[in-house]
Amino acid sequence: MSRIVLASGSPRRQELLNRIGITDFDIRVPQTDEHYPAGLTPAQIVEYISREKADAAAKLCTPEEIVITADTMVFLDDQRLGKPHDEAEALSMLTALSGRKHRVCTGVTVRQGEKALTRTQSTDVYFREASRQELLAYIRGGEPMDKAGAYGVQ
Repeated sequence: MSRIVLASGSPRRQELLNRIGITDFDIRVPQTDEHYPAGLTPAQIVEYISREKADAAAKLCTPEEIVITADTMVFLDDQRLGKPHDEAEALSMLTALSGRKHRVCTGVTVRQGEKALTRTQSTDVYFREASRQELLAYIRGGEPMDKAGAYGVQ
């Protein structure tokens, strides 16, 4: 059986693999530049970055190993919301999302040697209206700081 390599340091991605019964895997995190060409749709952006991560991770693996990479982004009115740099930016993002619909896109690539398969899933997410006090309490808990859009979509 080929060894599985998760090319991500994300605890959430590790948890997702465990939930589907994949518990024996290596973690190797490649250094990648998450830039993408202009003019791509949100789905195309996460596909592109997921493939770039898979290409970088393949250099850390043998051709027999199965590499899994992913990229998730949050889009509000087609504007990308990345990971907040500080609590003020987290509050700004969460306030903008409050009471509104936005889109979350994830691209996943599975690669073995030169063969690669990439798929994308997009989901519309509806946030209920949240008070400033609720948002500040959430931010104080530290949850939003390493997540696109300042929250965990899981």
